[in-house]
Amino acid sequence: MLQNLSIQNFVIVDHLDLHFKPGFTVLTGETGAGKSILIDALELVLGRRADTSQIRYGCKRAEITAQFDISTLSALKTWLQESALEDEADTCLLRRIMEINGRSRNFINGHAATLQQLRTAGEWLIDIHGQHAHQLLMHSHKQCELLDTWAGESDLAAQVAASYQHWQNLHRQQLSRAQQNEQNTREYELLSWQLQELTALNFSTEEWETLQAEHSRLTHTANLLEAAQLGVEALSENESAILSRLGAIITSLDNLVNIDPTLEPICSQLQSSQIQLQEAAYELKRYQQHLDIDPDKLQEVEARIAAVHGTARKYRTSPEMLPELLETTRQHLEALKNIADNAMLAEAEKSARTTYENLAGRLSQARLSAASQLSEQITESMQALAMAGGSFNVAVIPVPSGNLHGLEQIEFQVSAHKDLPLRPLNKVASGGELSRISLAIQVITSKIGATPTLIFDEVDTGIGGRIAEIVGKLLHQLGETRQVVSITHLPQVAARGDHHWRVSKTTGTPDIPASHIAELDATERVAEIARMLGGENITAATLQHATEMLGYKK
Repeated sequence: MLQNLSIQNFVIVDHLDLHFKPGFTVLTGETGAGKSILIDALELVLGRRADTSQIRYGCKRAEITAQFDISTLSALKTWLQESALEDEADTCLLRRIMEINGRSRNFINGHAATLQQLRTAGEWLIDIHGQHAHQLLMHSHKQCELLDTWAGESDLAAQVAASYQHWQNLHRQQLSRAQQNEQNTREYELLSWQLQELTALNFSTEEWETLQAEHSRLTHTANLLEAAQLGVEALSENESAILSRLGAIITSLDNLVNIDPTLEPICSQLQSSQIQLQEAAYELKRYQQHLDIDPDKLQEVEARIAAVHGTARKYRTSPEMLPELLETTRQHLEALKNIADNAMLAEAEKSARTTYENLAGRLSQARLSAASQLSEQITESMQALAMAGGSFNVAVIPVPSGNLHGLEQIEFQVSAHKDLPLRPLNKVASGGELSRISLAIQVITSKIGATPTLIFDEVDTGIGGRIAEIVGKLLHQLGETRQVVSITHLPQVAARGDHHWRVSKTTGTPDIPASHIAELDATERVAEIARMLGGENITAATLQHATEMLGYKK
């Protein structure tokens, strides 16, 4: 049950603290006073998207806090505990802060929360019936949704919709696959041959680097041999070999060391150079021995390089990219192989269709039973709403092929008079009749829900007189088991309230309109009902009539 609602700097409200009571509460006031702001504030704290234009002019932020008694809502308490949003007391505190810069902060029991978490909590706490609900009844999908809610099968309906989408997705895939089957077959054959050719090439980037190095070496073998031979001859084999001449220099200087000892370091350096030159000459000879001209090997390497280049040109890529092309081809071929498995897809579609039909069949049975009960109860309510002899029927029209909503189309049908046949609601009901039927549906469907607080936002639009008295009685009866809040322009409905609030608008500071809500005492209620009856000119007769209406309240 809604206990308290605090509104700060919201639209034309500067500050309001409202304390709600059990039973039937009515909210009245002149047009433009801000009655619907209460609904807007509640919708916002329950997770509706925020709009900075709702922040009161001249203020930096708006804040809305709603406190609920959840002592009887065990499912909500469990959810709060699982979401780490629980409070030790049997209360749930929702808070929403809107900043002028567009930022919004949300809290549940003092814990930061997401908008979705606010919406989820709100589904347990409040059910708001808007003044345009009767217009939604003209749409088939809304009629279907209402029947499923009445039947208590909203979750099953959601499963049916999900299973239908899954089935249709597989069905579309199979149709598309059948149309592209020939193209896929040709592509599969082409890729298979390509994969076979690339696999047979057995090529890698490492081999390509080795091939290029080896080809360079083989094509320059003669030059390499010639250079090595020149080096060996210059170092050790011709008449003026460097090693021979260096040896003579070392011998000559070594004989003079006894005469001048400073020559000794020079001799040591020359001897070290002699050793290095001898090792270099030896390595050059070894290099010559292993460096043979091999025309056959060169031809083999060139043939391999030509094969790689030819394959790369064929597939319009570089030799370095051939290994990646091989892997891409393999993956694409595997994907086509899976696509080509029409038998597997057909089996999956068949299974999805069976699942859909089973779920939809269960929903159909629930709908047929609920349609009969709902038709009977709404027909009964119509008799009390000045539609004597009229009847209401929830038609369950089979749709053998099925759709997103199941195996049938739901159509609300109405006969306003005894001698008239049933026809679709959107074709025969007048504005007044539609308002009364919509109200009857909302009141009846509200009785089956577990939501403790029901709010009716001018749902009595389009009715008056004796019908308004009946509507007031219905809402009062509903308030005996639920907390009911109704925003109304009808004195007949307002007189039936257990509690009466009046909304008024004044000019604040500096000259900014401000909306205020006050609970009325007995005298003030008489004056407000009289205003609703007679407008500005309230006579003694009007006051007497208002007093009499309030006397009939119970």
